[in-house]
Amino acid sequence: MSIISAHSTAVQAIVGEPEVVEDASIAEQSAAWAQLKDAAVAIREMQIKDGSIPDAAHHAAARELVAAITAGIRALAPAFPHDAEYLTASVVDFDRWVSEGFGVPDFLDSLMAFQPQQHRVDGIRHLVVFPMYTQNGSNDRLVEALIVETIWPEFIATLEAGDYGNKLFVSLRLVDFTPGYDTNSAVLFPETVAMREIPSFTWGAIFQDREAARYRRVTRAAAAITNLELPERASAMLDDQQVAEKTFVMWDIIHDRTHMRGDLPFDPFMIKQRMPFFLYSLEEMRCDMTAFRESVNIERALAARIDAGEQLTATEQEMHDYAHLVQYAVIFDRIFRFSITGTRTRNYDAVGGQLLFAWLHQRGVLHWTDTALAFDWDNVPDAVVALGDAIDDLYWHSIDRPKVAHWLAAYELVRGTLTPHPASQWARGLPDEILAGAPKGYTDAVMDDEFPLSMFFETLDKKMKTVIESTVGIRGTDD
Repeated sequence: MSIISAHSTAVQAIVGEPEVVEDASIAEQSAAWAQLKDAAVAIREMQIKDGSIPDAAHHAAARELVAAITAGIRALAPAFPHDAEYLTASVVDFDRWVSEGFGVPDFLDSLMAFQPQQHRVDGIRHLVVFPMYTQNGSNDRLVEALIVETIWPEFIATLEAGDYGNKLFVSLRLVDFTPGYDTNSAVLFPETVAMREIPSFTWGAIFQDREAARYRRVTRAAAAITNLELPERASAMLDDQQVAEKTFVMWDIIHDRTHMRGDLPFDPFMIKQRMPFFLYSLEEMRCDMTAFRESVNIERALAARIDAGEQLTATEQEMHDYAHLVQYAVIFDRIFRFSITGTRTRNYDAVGGQLLFAWLHQRGVLHWTDTALAFDWDNVPDAVVALGDAIDDLYWHSIDRPKVAHWLAAYELVRGTLTPHPASQWARGLPDEILAGAPKGYTDAVMDDEFPLSMFFETLDKKMKTVIESTVGIRGTDD
């Protein structure tokens, strides 16, 4: 069967006017959602990397598939009244894409109408349909359709309303999705959408259910492989998806608000500039170490009130309990998953995990003895905070340094704990022609795997590879 014939058959099976859906809690079971999703999957096969459909031979089938998508959106819209403006604009954007001949899609208008940060209510759902790429998923701007659910427990709302305000942060749970999210992608960011211009973005979403599910599976397996005796509360979290989700919401809301806050080297990511990948490691670790430090502070402050005989409210007790769990999550996710996930090509998240492990080991609060991993839990918090302090001090000094001098100082911080590759030019000392030249020369001299895995992680990687691979596309309901 030819591609065009296959598309015609798919269209005939999909197109229809589905029954209106009024209950978001069962939207994923409806004929409208099935039609929308099937049409989105079918039209993806016709799109190229930029989201357009240049082959005119596909346009007739594509028009029918877009009609099926918009019919599905209209049928589902009553179940999502809080997204009415967005869903109406989405239909207009799809229709315009058709009328303009399936060029590069422009969904700026519907994107601007989608404002999930205005509806942070626990359990509220959204229907999301855009041509977009998915981070850690597909680099192509294909049509994606999702039904998502907000995770917003009361203690998080209280934290956000107090010292940890973050009006842009949205925490979500995946309900159902198209193939771009049958991947490692755990974020929904507006900048991934196909649009004519880049506006000021007002939200960013993370799928905490996927993060929690990955964490539970990976940490459970790694603990068994390393003979790690988990603390009781850390072990209990591995058996409770909802507890793990709330833990990751607390971690992420503090992590996310830390970007662009504090004593920064003007722009920690050097937007639109190339820089050595280990600087991205330090920025992510700075935010994670801040989340850890703040969780320690929250737990200790509330524990002091308990010790003084004060009765905490139910919300404060949750803050206290989850602040403790965040500390386990940061350590185990960074060490067991980040360190060995992905390739060894400029993998800045892996270097961050390697750095945390080695830092704790070299300070005597992490032990690998008799083929068993163990932690000195009483002293772990202060050791982790010390790593955050070292990164903060690096950043504080950066405003008085030239950019490349900051890069060199950052390298010295990392190599003070991690061992560079034996062939590293940076470790031997960059030659004068690079030191006197443009920053590009510095970046080009960094090896793809500047800080290779230690023997511990090489062995762990081999034993954990199938577990890591099994988390691709994972949902919170999979364990």
